[in-house]
Amino acid sequence: MAAKTKKKRRVLLKISGEALVGGRNFGIDADILSSIAKQVKEARKTGTQIAIVIGGGNIFRGMAAAANGMDRSSADYMGMLATMLNGLALQDALEKIKVDTRVLTAIEIRELAELYIRRRAIRHLEKNRVVIFVCGTGNPFFTTDTAAALRASEIDADMILKATKVEGVYSKDPVKHRDAKKFKKLTYMEVLEKRLKVMDATAISLCMDNNIPITVFNIKKKGNIAKAVEGRRIGTVIS
Repeated sequence: MAAKTKKKRRVLLKISGEALVGGRNFGIDADILSSIAKQVKEARKTGTQIAIVIGGGNIFRGMAAAANGMDRSSADYMGMLATMLNGLALQDALEKIKVDTRVLTAIEIRELAELYIRRRAIRHLEKNRVVIFVCGTGNPFFTTDTAAALRASEIDADMILKATKVEGVYSKDPVKHRDAKKFKKLTYMEVLEKRLKVMDATAISLCMDNNIPITVFNIKKKGNIAKAVEGRRIGTVIS
């Protein structure tokens, strides 16, 4: 009788659009993009299958536009298209360093990316390709954090890695408040009850329902993606 094949570790990396800005006010910093791509390549050497959900806040923020009078649905669809731009840029950066990558979109744009189909995404991961999910859930009124929680649930990811510009989750904004306290561990309910701005409530609830732990860490420190993938103690763990 053949031995049972051990399931490969699979993670979903959530990268905000703002993480790509670097020192700019808008757009994509090529050096930051290259650094993220190299970190993903390094993390992939562990044998872990890596999927990525990328935001679009460095180009367009739907909620901000809606607050200024734009129709919310239209604004959110524009934000989804911004994630496509970031996804294609990240794919280019990864493929320049010989990392086989596929972009899967929740909104059909067949000239640019493959339409998201769950089984197709899993097959790409099994072939050791990095899969980049773009256009959120394909629906307005849902954030890319919720898209990350949804895709992680669908592909049976072992954990979500939430890449940020700070060391983890704090009691308040550490950039503005010196007395901000960093949490090493939190439960899903603590995040919801304390209204900590990690991910939106829908995303946290979805992770809680499907028992998907979240590691929140600083993407600006080189090597942190690999450390998070390996399960080393960095940032804040929510479970």
